[in-house]
Parts: sequence; structure tokens; C-alpha cells
Amino acid sequence: MIYLVEDDSSIRELMVYTLQASGFEACGYPDGEAFWKGMKKAKPELVVLDIMLPGEDGISILRKLRASAETKDIPVIMATAKDSEYDTVVGLDSGADDYLAKPFGMMEMVSRIRAVLRRSAPKKEQESIRCGEIIIDEGKHTVTACGKPVALTLKEYELLKLLAERPGQVFSRENLLASVWGSDYVGETRTVDVHIGTLRTKLDTCGDMIQTVRGVGYKMEG
Repeated sequence: MIYLVEDDSSIRELMVYTLQASGFEACGYPDGEAFWKGMKKAKPELVVLDIMLPGEDGISILRKLRASAETKDIPVIMATAKDSEYDTVVGLDSGADDYLAKPFGMMEMVSRIRAVLRRSAPKKEQESIRCGEIIIDEGKHTVTACGKPVALTLKEYELLKLLAERPGQVFSRENLLASVWGSDYVGETRTVDVHIGTLRTKLDTCGDMIQTVRGVGYKMEG
């Protein structure tokens, strides 16, 4: 849901219509009082906030949003007068994520909203893949096997990761070759066998987890 705080009803209605036509849920408010009532019902994903409003102005609203633990992380785009550099600077200094200089095009507004939402989206934490006594830390790009660090080449790492992500699944040599080396790789499937051999050696006793499926390929036993 996108909240739009704009006192000009024709502009506000056009903004709501454009966002809804672009696939967003949107709700418009003419002033701070109506906006705060809406905030009590539901929190938005983002707020487009005009600075010049009747009653409480946009800067005051922004500062209240940033001062509250419940709303401090809601992205805010300030709408400022085109020739008012002061308002723009104050808005950004007060915690606005971006600004739109009036008059702005509706497609520019949609583009800015999408960009701010992308930037503010929570980053997915990179997790560790655990298969038996093999641990692959995707964030650090490291591997430990039976409690010991293992130094792998990039292709060895990618090959191990693919097998460890799907324990028990049988991969053909052709499938492993295409997945790790790319579908346009012109080498032979023997390349896979060589890398599996070095992987098993480097993983020491954990290397036994990589099993050969006769006539097909390989699988990882968890």
C-alpha cells in the first residue's frame, strides 16, 4: 500500500489512479490529520508526502514518522516545489529517502517509488548450507568439512554447492556440466569426473558423501 499526502484533490486523484493502474494499492489523504487517522488503521509500504500542506506541514509529518520506532523505517518520498532547494535539503536531512520536484510526471513518480522500494527492501541474509558434516557458508564463500576448512576452486565450490543443496538427488554428468560450466561449454563430461575426484580428496573423510550412481552420475548423501 502506498499512501499519498497531497492537498490538491485533482493531483491526488491522478496519483492514486496512476499507481493503481501500475499495479500498486494506493490511498490518498488531503492533509496530516487524515493521514494520521489512516496510519492508525494500517501501515503503508511507502509514503509520498507533499511539503506544503494545510495544517501540519510535510516536514513535521516526516520528523514524527522518523521519531517513532513503529514508522521510522517506512520509506518517504517528499514532493517539493521545483525552485525550492531549501525544502529539498531540509526534507532529505530530516530522513526522506528521495524527493520529487513539482510539477512531476506520473511515470517519473512510479519510477521513483519502485526505485525506493527496491533500495529499502530487506536484504535476504545469505545462509549456510549444511549437509552432514559439510558446511557451506554462502556469505563468506567458505567450506568446512568434518570441522576443518577446505580450500576449493570456484568450480569445485559450485559443484559441491549444487550437490549439497539437493541431497539424495541424482545428477547426470551432462546436467552437472551444464549447471556448473554452462550450457555452451564445449568440454567433455570427463571434466565433471576429474572435479568430483579432487572434491572427494579435499573433503577427506567427508568425501565419501559424494556417491557415484553407476551409469548416470553423482549424488550427495546427507
